[in-house]
Amino acid sequence: MKQILSIDGGGIKGVFPAAFLASIEQSLQVNVGDYFDLIVGTSTGGVIALGLGAGMSAGELLAFYEELGPKIFAGHRLTRWLRKFGVAKYDVEPLRGALREKFGERRLGDSRTRLVIPSVNLLTGEVHLYKTAHHSRLATDYKEAMVDVAMATSAAPTFFPTHISAAGIPLIDGGTYANNPAGLAVVEAISMLHWTVGDFRLLSLGCTETPLSVEIGGPLGRGQLYWMTRIVNVMMTAQSSLSTGMAQHLAGHDKVSRINPVTPKGRYALDAASHIDSLKGLGYAEARKALERVQPFFSAEAEPFVPLHTFNQ
Repeated sequence: MKQILSIDGGGIKGVFPAAFLASIEQSLQVNVGDYFDLIVGTSTGGVIALGLGAGMSAGELLAFYEELGPKIFAGHRLTRWLRKFGVAKYDVEPLRGALREKFGERRLGDSRTRLVIPSVNLLTGEVHLYKTAHHSRLATDYKEAMVDVAMATSAAPTFFPTHISAAGIPLIDGGTYANNPAGLAVVEAISMLHWTVGDFRLLSLGCTETPLSVEIGGPLGRGQLYWMTRIVNVMMTAQSSLSTGMAQHLAGHDKVSRINPVTPKGRYALDAASHIDSLKGLGYAEARKALERVQPFFSAEAEPFVPLHTFNQ
């Protein structure tokens, strides 16, 4: 049975899936990355995916958030609010420095498992998917630095500047179209890896969600001022629903396990480092409840991944 791990985007809320997986590691005495044949992650989920691919434990990645999260999302609240009207809300250098500290000189081709990391090309408006060399068509991305891949997928508009790749391509957060990449993961498994439906399963981890709350507004509807603060939430909620539904439709409902606790509106923010301890506690609590449900994912290690680029060296 092939196994896929999918991890949503969510900024500092990535502490939740990192803590969830760290708790599973502690309970089952495993290294999470050893058990999945394909890992797909967007934005903060992409950082976790890259870390697991590099051989790091979920516990190490959780420590990364705890130690460096407050430095990445730093600054006075008022200064950050004023800053976002003219430039990105946060200076990108603390993020770049933290990623360099974690990934060093590793390349995407150094990953021990297959990876798919979404971003967006602003020159063309096309999706830009970083992938390991797990198909004959994937002949270039393995040379990309893990730091640059992480920077591209996490370049969230308004929060961080657009990332310019080594080739000069302007890239932004893959969360703009695949914040929940579960559907993308299943499509990759079927179309690129040619895995047979019924012979693979998916563990999909979110970064918490809040119930959608909008007012219809009567026969005249609502205007621009109302929707400008709500439309992004509507679009992200709908994308996640579509992605999970697509994964279930293609792979089978019984082959998709989705973990994404519902929390009160405003409880957690994408950039609130003060919420790290609470998110960590939530991750451990949810892992405790879900242990029996997810334990089958950790019954046998994945077969070793041999990237195609190694045959050309």
